[in-house]
Amino acid sequence: MPGIFRFAIGLVGLLCLGLPVRAAPIAELYQAQAIVTGTGEANREIGFKDCLDKVLVKVSGDQRLTQKTEMLALRDKAADFVQSFRYHDRLEGIPIHDEQGTHDRPHDLTCLYKPAVIDKLLAQLGSRPWLGERPPIAVFMTAEQGPRHFMLTQDEQRGDAMRESFANAAGPLLMRVTFPKAGQLGGLDEKALSGADMARLDKLAKKAEAARALAGSIVWSDKDLGWIADWRLADRGKTYRWQARGVSFDEAFRVAVRGAAQILSGHGPP
Repeated sequence: MPGIFRFAIGLVGLLCLGLPVRAAPIAELYQAQAIVTGTGEANREIGFKDCLDKVLVKVSGDQRLTQKTEMLALRDKAADFVQSFRYHDRLEGIPIHDEQGTHDRPHDLTCLYKPAVIDKLLAQLGSRPWLGERPPIAVFMTAEQGPRHFMLTQDEQRGDAMRESFANAAGPLLMRVTFPKAGQLGGLDEKALSGADMARLDKLAKKAEAARALAGSIVWSDKDLGWIADWRLADRGKTYRWQARGVSFDEAFRVAVRGAAQILSGHGPP
């Protein structure tokens, strides 16, 4: 009952704002997917371990769980927690070539879990499920690589790959990201965005049909051999900041979304 009550209160709050709400469907929430080679038992066991990590983070929103020492023992029993599983050949429709067999082909392994089983594991790890709404997030971000720099708006053509990457990062956590149009920035330029108050950005996020603003920047660093990503998000009157260094922009966006999920699910700072 407490979980349902929290869900109802949060849902009403977002509906009053006239915003689209995404409550995590139970069937979709308690499943995870991993890419494995073939359908043999050895690689299936590897996939089960990967799926266990993913479903625990997905259900709770707490990325720190995978670093807990208790996970070592749980991963060894990962198969015991799976209710059912299925495969999908990622090369479906493409004939087997040369000496390749089905054991060599990449497959999507989807694992389904009973909510009671995963909820019990989360309790053992000192966590809890995030069953309420997953508010859509508007991304206010600048990108800089040498002389090339821009704001990642909805209509910025140079940001096509980054917008797609952000959406891919949000999907596994059942979150949704949007990007403001250039005309929805309230006059903010790249310099002003870096110092903009989060309360102001949260208001601008509503224009992009989102409930919260995620602000940040990625700057290419030759020294770090990758991007330096800085993120901030406000929740319950507090602004959280976190960073990743020397990463691809795909990983920078995964760090952003995982951090946002951790904060919004009530599990503290990233």
